[in-house]
Amino acid sequence: MDKSSATYKRNEARQRRRKAIQKKLFGTTERPRLVVYRSLSHIQAQIVNDENGITLVAYSTYSKDGKIDRSKKKTEQSFEVGKVLGEMAKAKGITKVCFDRGGYLYHGRVKALADGARKAGLEF
Repeated sequence: MDKSSATYKRNEARQRRRKAIQKKLFGTTERPRLVVYRSLSHIQAQIVNDENGITLVAYSTYSKDGKIDRSKKKTEQSFEVGKVLGEMAKAKGITKVCFDRGGYLYHGRVKALADGARKAGLEF
C-alpha cells in the first residue's frame, strides 16, 4: 500500500489512537475489557481478561448461530451484536467491563454496539 494514500494515513491514525487507549485500559478478572473490531461489512466484539490472556465471550455479525438478521442496516446489526454479547456475558457472570473502542470514534456502529451491551445489562 502506498504510504501517501488516504487509507494508509487513516489506518495509521487509528492504530495510534488504539495504542493510546490500550495504555490506559487493562482487563482484569473483576472488570474485563470489551474490545470492538469494525470492518467495512462486519463488526465483532469480545470480552477479554488480560491478566490471564483469555477471551471470555465473543460474538460478531458472522457468528455461526445466526441470531443476527443480515437484512437490517449495519448499525442495527451492531446493536444486536452488543445485545447478544451482553446476554452471553451476563450468563457467565460478567456485569462490569471497560470499553475498548479499538481506536474507532465513539460514533455510529461502535456506539450502537455499546448501547446494545448496556441494554443487555453490562455496566461501563
